[in-house]
Amino acid sequence: MKKVLLFVTDGFADWEASYVTAELNKSWTDYQVQTVAIDKDPKVSMGGLTVLPDYSMDDVPQGFSMLILPGGTTWREEKNQQVKKLVEDCFRKNIPVAAICDATTFLGIHGFLDHHKHTGNSLPYLKEGAPHYRGEDHYIDEQSVRDNGLITANGTAALEFTRNVLRELQVYDEKELQEWYALFKKGSVHS
Repeated sequence: MKKVLLFVTDGFADWEASYVTAELNKSWTDYQVQTVAIDKDPKVSMGGLTVLPDYSMDDVPQGFSMLILPGGTTWREEKNQQVKKLVEDCFRKNIPVAAICDATTFLGIHGFLDHHKHTGNSLPYLKEGAPHYRGEDHYIDEQSVRDNGLITANGTAALEFTRNVLRELQVYDEKELQEWYALFKKGSVHS
């Protein structure tokens, strides 16, 4: 079973990762989503869901397949900057990183977007939230962008984000992926 780690904070946007975690946890995918946080204290999402993290920053497992960073209300708090080391490790080891909403701002704060195509909530929002951000030339005004192991999305793009994660991890072939997306985006599947 391959592990995908979902980083949770107090105030994480639970809906932004809900499609992707549900798809990855299906028994036939060979993936298992587990949670990681700064510590093992329970984290309460924006929707009021309490999550007891599987791992803390002190015992992150080796050999996981992807790190997912959902958005939320606390990405700019000092304590959550500790995840920078985990993200650096992922980039160094070629482990894909997927970030949505304000988690993209976190990546911008720490320079992870400076050399990859990416998106976020908007370019002005990203520049305001990450004053040292230098990736403007790589910013693409789209719902979700996938580039060389980095997936980014704005906060309205949970489906597009999920589609790019599923594509990166090769969970579905392209036809199945488009059918999945059409089902959730439009409520129907067209052959």
